[in-house]
Amino acid sequence: MLPGQKKYPHIFSPGKLGKLDTKNRIKYASTETNFNYRDGYVADKEVAYMEAQARGGAGIVTTQGAYTDASGEGKGYVGMMAIWDDKFIPGLRRIADVIRKYDSVSVLQLMHCGRVGGIHLDYTVGPSVVEQKLPRFRPPREMSREDVERCIEEHVLGARRCAEAGFDAVEISGIVGYLLSNFISAYTNKRTDEFGGDVKGRAEFPRRIVEGIRKEVGSDYPIIIRLCGEELLDDRGGNTPEESLAINRIICDAGVDMLSVTVGWQESAESVISRDIPQGHWVHVGRRFKEQLKLPVCMAYRLFEPQYPEQALADGSIDFWESCRAMIADPMLPNKILEGREEDIIPCMACNICLARLFRDAELTCCVRPTLGHESEADWGFYGFNRAPKKKKIVIVGTGLAGLQAGAVAAEKGHDVTLFEKKDRIGGQAATAANGPWGDVEFLRLVDHLKAKCDKHGAKFLTNTTVTRERIESQAPDQVILATGARPDRDAFPGGEGHNVVSCLDVMDAKVDVGRRVVVVGWTGVAISTALFLVDKGDHDVAIVGPAKKFGLDVNPSYIWRYMKKLKQSGVTQYTKHKIKELKPDGVVAEDAQGAQVVIEADTIVLANMTAVNEVTYKKEDLYTIGDAVSPRRANAAIHDGYRLAMTL
Repeated sequence: MLPGQKKYPHIFSPGKLGKLDTKNRIKYASTETNFNYRDGYVADKEVAYMEAQARGGAGIVTTQGAYTDASGEGKGYVGMMAIWDDKFIPGLRRIADVIRKYDSVSVLQLMHCGRVGGIHLDYTVGPSVVEQKLPRFRPPREMSREDVERCIEEHVLGARRCAEAGFDAVEISGIVGYLLSNFISAYTNKRTDEFGGDVKGRAEFPRRIVEGIRKEVGSDYPIIIRLCGEELLDDRGGNTPEESLAINRIICDAGVDMLSVTVGWQESAESVISRDIPQGHWVHVGRRFKEQLKLPVCMAYRLFEPQYPEQALADGSIDFWESCRAMIADPMLPNKILEGREEDIIPCMACNICLARLFRDAELTCCVRPTLGHESEADWGFYGFNRAPKKKKIVIVGTGLAGLQAGAVAAEKGHDVTLFEKKDRIGGQAATAANGPWGDVEFLRLVDHLKAKCDKHGAKFLTNTTVTRERIESQAPDQVILATGARPDRDAFPGGEGHNVVSCLDVMDAKVDVGRRVVVVGWTGVAISTALFLVDKGDHDVAIVGPAKKFGLDVNPSYIWRYMKKLKQSGVTQYTKHKIKELKPDGVVAEDAQGAQVVIEADTIVLANMTAVNEVTYKKEDLYTIGDAVSPRRANAAIHDGYRLAMTL
């Protein structure tokens, strides 16, 4: 018995999808990548990505959604694959074939994006004309009855092509604001014909799709459907949980073999999949549907670490652990768990850069896995690096994310790596950020993973060590990598050395006392994180001041709206478009856009205006600089800098 089977017996027990057997209870969940060609044909990069997901050990592997209509009304992503014609079958078959190579059940998803579709059109379609709350999308058109009937038939034909391409099962997407969910929700369905009205009417469109597919593919071919368990649209007239249950029951009774339960829409005004939602939080929704519908249920959403789905499987809340972002971050997650190598799992930080990229019509990228999209390119080392032809002595100054990532890769390639750190701990700003509220402690998972990888490949750490040119020269390195990070710039303003002026890093590391009235000087995500930290601690009146028109422009869209909401709810005053003139013992002197001066009173002034730290000199030809030491940026830049440099050494 392998370690994972003993530790997680329910995850690694055999499962059933209809009449099909699965080797475990892990299902890789569908996600778009934008890797495919703009005309809907499957690209080599997509095949390599899907092969990685199957090779990683999941019992069920699901493709991204394929749009079913020739007009492109259902196409919601520029690189979305198509299934509206037989000409796409050979490319789709390539994906089915690579999944089958690794003894995984292959599933193709059909997806019409509805009111968030029509990516190449000047309109979108839906059951009714309801204003889109997300500004990036185009105005909707109401589908006629003929449109609805044609769309049903297109889904049925898509399922037929799915089977012909060699997939073991078909999945229908009806979640997050895509077309099926538009018909299901009282928020977006205002129709008065048989496809609208009460729960029976709002269920009719997806019910007819399931019924038609079942008739087309026969009784033994498994059908999965993804449906919303709770819409979280109470502020705009969405379904109640009871309505969602009733509608999902009608749809599933038409011939569904497994239900994938999700929570929330893209338009929901509540947190759903970000770090401020604890892992395992939504399992009760899956349990409710499993108990009420007596149907196998799978679920994703904040189930990153195996102990959470193991418990959900053990207590009968779900039947399969669906994993999407966690397996974008590491497709090998199932096998690493099975083999008892959890420290080797690249941990998803729920940063949602993957989603942000897709919504900007760019290829999928991942903060913590630079190899995403490069699975077939040996030089990128997704399946491991070969030893470098010449072993080098590498000195890395700094053990933040950039330094740790560079050290891990360089050591894996066989180099002699030593990492210097002036503090008594590693992790840099990531370790400091982990002190933040609402789930930010998860940053330590990434620090611990990179440290474990460095240790595994023999990298050495010297903490409590201040690095000078002389110390570097004593090591006689072949190359030096500066990953010294960033810190607040005290010299940016007159009065920066005042006794009441402190660093945001020292504040979050609890190294300084902070008075009741606090002004945070800064305008990026670091300033916002500092303000949220102080708000969470309580007993502080907090303000933020800076020259930006809008604070936090470097923060992921999945987070910034809720961060700003929390700042507003907590009474944090934001002085945007204010140029800081001086820092004084009684507060911050600033000048607004009209040139008027204001004194923002403060007991403590917290600097969050980050500047690169680059104080070590060495021979230019053997010196590299990465991460915030180049320019203060977000965590993904640090990780990608470290990886891309080290892979070339």
